[in-house]
Amino acid sequence: MNKIELLAPAGNLEKAKIAILYGADAVYIGGKQFSLRSRASNFSIDEIAELVKFANAHNSHVHVTVNMLPHESDLDGIEDYLKTLDSIGVHAIIVASPSIMMLAKKLGCTFEVHVSTQHSSTNSSAARFWKEKGMDRVVLARECQMEDIRSICEENILPIEVFIHGGMCISFSGRCVLSNHMTLRDANRGGCAQSCRWKYHLMDGDTELSDPTNLFSMSSKDLQAVDYIEDFIHMGVASLKIEGRMKSAYYLATVVSSYRMLIDYIYEHGHADEKIIERVKKEIAKAENRPTGPGFYNGLPGYKVQLYQDHDETVTQEYVAIVLDYDKESQMATLQVKNHFMPNQDLEIFGPHIQSTIIHVSDVYDSDKNVLEACNKPMQIVYTKWSGPIEVDAMIRKIR
Repeated sequence: MNKIELLAPAGNLEKAKIAILYGADAVYIGGKQFSLRSRASNFSIDEIAELVKFANAHNSHVHVTVNMLPHESDLDGIEDYLKTLDSIGVHAIIVASPSIMMLAKKLGCTFEVHVSTQHSSTNSSAARFWKEKGMDRVVLARECQMEDIRSICEENILPIEVFIHGGMCISFSGRCVLSNHMTLRDANRGGCAQSCRWKYHLMDGDTELSDPTNLFSMSSKDLQAVDYIEDFIHMGVASLKIEGRMKSAYYLATVVSSYRMLIDYIYEHGHADEKIIERVKKEIAKAENRPTGPGFYNGLPGYKVQLYQDHDETVTQEYVAIVLDYDKESQMATLQVKNHFMPNQDLEIFGPHIQSTIIHVSDVYDSDKNVLEACNKPMQIVYTKWSGPIEVDAMIRKIR
């Protein structure tokens, strides 16, 4: 049995490489065309090619989203685009439009074609339909419950991909028209304005039901499926998908490495005990900026899984530096400052091969060897004597 895939998002090349270094078996990205999440930086053809080479060198894969639901004018250039992706060597495309799915197969592209969650596939009959059309994987709707997923996997029709972490749509995924109605930004063509997260006056005729000082919203808690990973593995799910192409490199490093630790533990020990579950949850919480819940995995979500008020995102400032270099002889570490921190204090380091470890950072110097009273200039290169675990691309954060 193949080991389950951990699939991570990336909005740009730096984030994609970080996700791979921190344990993703595959990353999914959007190109400049035909992709949702238009506000992500997204990838040029040259960047996709560079990422494929990087991924191949690290035994990882690249999936490209071609997941908009196109209108007639949106299809210009799609054939050349698919041929280019194929020549680059991407492993898979994630597609919402049946016309693009069938075109990729007609062109004889060697990459896999994965049916996007935009199709809201929720049963084995849908999976069987897509198999008959020649597709290679189905990304299930986020509205599937555990028994739905179990039943679909038991049919063993196509490899199944499920979401395990990140944003949840307040509507059936792929069916919301709020953004288009209110702003003429079409969510299914990459322009979602996230109207559900806006604040509204909730009215019953002329009577306001909402608190004018704390307005109504329709947002959902983010998904966090740590408790269900072992079940997914035993069900035979092919891929575990993290949502968040708009998220930061620090968020990806934290979330990916945490799920990587859990998956590897389950394969090594056969199960996940309470200790590892709590450890992973605590790690993930260090990067969260919204409350989380089980999505549909506990059944239909009740009001406790929704965020009708007080749902604003908080900006995490725990991530303070990344390791650029380390000289073993002098024991000097080269860091790039990301957020304000003070020298001579305990901090925490974690990396691609380092589990979270508390270390003491002593004096910190700038490039002119001046001792800094505070590290408060983002992107500044600084130096410090280091004793303890360290590696290039490791991240340093404050201790909560």
